[in-house]
Amino acid sequence: MGKILVIAEKPSVARDIAGVLGCKTKGEGAIYGDEYIVSWAVGHLVTLCEPEDYDKSLKKWSAASLPIIPESMKLKAIRGSKKQLDILKKLMNGRETDGIICATDSGREGELIFRYIYSYNKCKKPFKRLWISSMTDAAIREGFENLRDGSEYDLLYASAKCRSEADWLVGINATRAFTVKYDALLSIGRVQTPTLAMIVKRQAEIDNFVPEKYYEVYADYGDFKGVWTDDKNSTAIKDKDEAERIAQKVGGRHAEVTEVKKTAKQTLPPQLYDLTELQRDCNKMYGFSAQKTLDIAQSLYEKRKMITYPRTDSRYLSEDMIPKIKVIMRRLVNAGIFAAYAQNVVEMEKLPINKRIVDNKKVTDHHAIIPADNSYKKDSLTPEEKKVFGLVALRFIAVFGDPYKYTSTKITAVCENEKFVSKGTTVTDEGWKRLYREVYKNGRDKESILPEISEGDMLEIKKAEAEQKETKPPAPYNEATLLTAMENAGKNTDDEDLKEKLKEYGLGTPATRAAIIERLIDVGYIHRKGKNLVPDEKGRQLISIVPDEMKSPVTTGKWEKGLGSIAKGDMRPERFMASIDRYVKYLVGYAADSSSEIKIEDSGKKRTKTAGRSKAFGKCPLCGSDVLENTKAFYCAGWKNGCKFKLWKDSLERYGVTLDGKLVKELLKNGKVESLPVVKAQTGEKCTAELIYNAEKGILELAGMTVVDG
Repeated sequence: MGKILVIAEKPSVARDIAGVLGCKTKGEGAIYGDEYIVSWAVGHLVTLCEPEDYDKSLKKWSAASLPIIPESMKLKAIRGSKKQLDILKKLMNGRETDGIICATDSGREGELIFRYIYSYNKCKKPFKRLWISSMTDAAIREGFENLRDGSEYDLLYASAKCRSEADWLVGINATRAFTVKYDALLSIGRVQTPTLAMIVKRQAEIDNFVPEKYYEVYADYGDFKGVWTDDKNSTAIKDKDEAERIAQKVGGRHAEVTEVKKTAKQTLPPQLYDLTELQRDCNKMYGFSAQKTLDIAQSLYEKRKMITYPRTDSRYLSEDMIPKIKVIMRRLVNAGIFAAYAQNVVEMEKLPINKRIVDNKKVTDHHAIIPADNSYKKDSLTPEEKKVFGLVALRFIAVFGDPYKYTSTKITAVCENEKFVSKGTTVTDEGWKRLYREVYKNGRDKESILPEISEGDMLEIKKAEAEQKETKPPAPYNEATLLTAMENAGKNTDDEDLKEKLKEYGLGTPATRAAIIERLIDVGYIHRKGKNLVPDEKGRQLISIVPDEMKSPVTTGKWEKGLGSIAKGDMRPERFMASIDRYVKYLVGYAADSSSEIKIEDSGKKRTKTAGRSKAFGKCPLCGSDVLENTKAFYCAGWKNGCKFKLWKDSLERYGVTLDGKLVKELLKNGKVESLPVVKAQTGEKCTAELIYNAEKGILELAGMTVVDG
């Protein structure tokens, strides 16, 4: 009797699955058991062919060869992946394999990874699909008990395939068309270009902003103040003389209280995290980049098994999760993680379940990010992992908290026919906010408590002053605000009907937005300035030459809507791709007809055979492509094919080491750097160590640390 082949997305996940299935015998590229063989990809092993793979003449970029629209898109092995692909081919098509289980990440991209391998290896065997939201042993077992037929995900694959091919067609053709036209290497993409356009537009608004002076008049009653307000509830007075006249008119006189309005208000607990909201909070609280947050969350999911699947766009739980809520809360209590707060939820006679927490209709591929149903080993976490897990765990507790309640008070007083308004806030119940104040040592929300006053009371205006103010420009984007703008991009249109249709679609997906930001930095279109994201000149110039359709988030919003419709079975892939073909032809024609008066300075354009290429420091240990450098890291040139190799320049700073080109060259050439001078992070002792790259974990490691005498 044959065996069942399980294909995971990466080796670490394969080992976890193998452990649950009882596979213990290690072979080349696989782990064997009595019933199962567990093998793996390393992210993407297969990608779409390059233009020159269809026709060698297309290696040369020229306007005459555009548009490039192959009759059918072909696949090829990513450089350096052929060995594992061949192992998978032999296992997938071998007689000893009775069936296949797709165990790549449960999402659109994970589906694409498996299907491309399946197609490239010409496999015809039927397969099952493992679909899980947690990497705990219990979740894996439950997933294998509830395997689904692979054909149930054909529509998801069709959506993923259309996304992949559409990105290729637009990226290849637009990049070549505008690069040839302007003699500068210009990277263009359906998501990155409208994202860049938003950053450029915001910076233009800041640069062109002309501050305007205005004035506000304050009446000082002694223990509180009121601000002059007109009939339209505006407090701004443009004319200085008018403001000073009002101040002089009421100063030293009495105002009669004409209205005292008290309103009880409340703020409901926050919703659970999706990836974008988690990235926003990590950026605001800890300054983490979106990519860094995703990397940490992925580690907490895969390696630590302490949170559920992080690449989700849902902030809701499904009904079948309700019985697990108190189970997870008890695990938090037992692990001493916000134990007192979690215990409060455990002791609730009935959980306050509502549609803001549980809603089957709003759970997409995966539910919201919550702590996994597992034993928590908090002492094993890095400081950064503790911060991210802390946010996820506390949010999980907070959603069941009481509303934050306060009283809003508005006092209106009139003097000499001039109206002054005072506003105050009194907290009546901190509710869920008490959790955050006590855990993060934040101060209590600032109150502005007004005295007890009744209608008809007379207030003495002890002093009245006109204060000069100035309008302020919009704030530049930081990663938190840009993520919000990308998420809501489909709403940024004046067409109300279109806005309604696109309200669920933004720029990119939660899983790709971080990579888009990093990509814009890598190609020299934007840079980080403190926490802000600022466009470079090349980025501004690109936005000035591409058509509005390329800059508009609505265009990409329509695409995402179309891809979603394909996944639901509401649109045929052929119809979607036909629209992409028309769009590509339009872009190529637009570039050809545009004026080339703008001269784009591009230090990267080809002047000689080697000019235009970033300096290579060696070959990537994962895929064999060149390793290049940007301001923050050394990275693989094969990133667009899915290679994740990246060495952050500040990764060894706590050991007194700055990662530079010389070290990276030696590391890539020899596989290690021997006798590297370092200092112990905890004690400051001088040591030597061997620097190696752990390909499995994707990190640098220092081994054999030896203290240096003296």
